[in-house]
Amino acid sequence: MSFETIRYAVDEQIATITLHRPHRLNAFTLEMGEEIIAAFDEADGDDNVRAVIVTGESPAFCAGADLSTGADTFNRVADETQSGEFDPEDPKWRDKGGKLNLRIWDSVKPVIGAINGAAVGIGATMILPMDIRLASMEAKFAYPFAKRGIVWDGCASWFLPRVVGISTAMDWGLTGRTFTAAEAFESGLVARVVPAEDLMAEARERARLIADKCAPVSVSLMRRMAWRMLGATHPMEAHRIETQGILHAGMGADAKEGVMSFLEKRQPDFPLRVSKGMPPWYPWWEAGEDAY
Repeated sequence: MSFETIRYAVDEQIATITLHRPHRLNAFTLEMGEEIIAAFDEADGDDNVRAVIVTGESPAFCAGADLSTGADTFNRVADETQSGEFDPEDPKWRDKGGKLNLRIWDSVKPVIGAINGAAVGIGATMILPMDIRLASMEAKFAYPFAKRGIVWDGCASWFLPRVVGISTAMDWGLTGRTFTAAEAFESGLVARVVPAEDLMAEARERARLIADKCAPVSVSLMRRMAWRMLGATHPMEAHRIETQGILHAGMGADAKEGVMSFLEKRQPDFPLRVSKGMPPWYPWWEAGEDAY
């Protein structure tokens, strides 16, 4: 696919999405959001892709929303309100950062964030539904929404407290202050901080572990189980779905290959693919429940 604001490439079963507006520090636009969603659609539909890395073109990850676009959006709301045509229930007004993050959350492939520089606003919220977040030592983060007179975007009020806890989420959100990669690591926002020159190698190493050693269907099911159980009201919900998963997988070809490759001390070659190998009870939630 051809993109204007991002770069998309697949190499050795790893898809890399690079935010590519370096002249604007990769500031987020509506077009960029649509293109990232399209890239995730591409990755999900390609059985050759085992993991997705998201990063930014140097020197930033994403410096937040393009403010000129943001101002135009607010002006359009004001104009339609004045004319009496504004309907807040119209899907066209839904937060574009939220639509993007719901799509990332809905990925059937594991997602690794390689945060190589400033991650501000939507740049700091779009990393939240990613499964593994790595940062360079130069990375800085901020959730400055209150300082701009607006509120969270990207479903951050759901994601951020679950990722770092409510106290830290409130500290970062209500002050809007900038914090370092070291603080992000200490708070659990990122799994590891490395020198800038090592960041992509670190991200690809994680992706390679997934692509080379893990069953695609198992990885897909496990990431969906873990994210959805963040909203579960009782561990019995996890017990039920894990039981279904274990029973179904135990009868399948992937489990046989996993055991035999271990016993034979060789690289596994899992036969099932996400496009055709998901269990008959997937998805286990109500259809359309979280359509974005």
